[in-house]
Amino acid sequence: MAFEPGQRGQLVSQINVTPLVDVMLVLLLIFMVTAPIIQQGVQVALPRVKAEGLPGKEEQFVVSVTHDKGVFLNDTRMTRDELTTKLRAIAKERPDREVFIRADQSVAYGEVVSTMAAIKAAGIDKVGLVTEMPSAEDGGSAAAERASGTSGP
Repeated sequence: MAFEPGQRGQLVSQINVTPLVDVMLVLLLIFMVTAPIIQQGVQVALPRVKAEGLPGKEEQFVVSVTHDKGVFLNDTRMTRDELTTKLRAIAKERPDREVFIRADQSVAYGEVVSTMAAIKAAGIDKVGLVTEMPSAEDGGSAAAERASGTSGP
């Protein structure tokens, strides 16, 4: 609190915002530096194709197949049998659920098909494949993940 000269007995309240602004700028800088470092999900080199994206609705289930043939449901590693069991329980609750497959481009076609068969065996008919848009060097636009379609019954 400060006193103005010439006025005795009256207090003038003033807030010094400079320290507040300093702290906020430091926090902004910290978040800007750490945000790109934090990466979530399973590393998969997606194939690059031109396709329209599908509109996202709610939380999606993503099955990832890595280059070493590892299968993940969202971020949890599991076998194909465990995947079928887990998705069967999900399909009982919500039979209209969609599952998206993110497969590394170096994974053999047969591995992707057997993963898709495990998903279909769980009773989920809506299966989509996730691809990446070609980069500017490949003759496309900026890279972004897209769901390139769903297969139905």
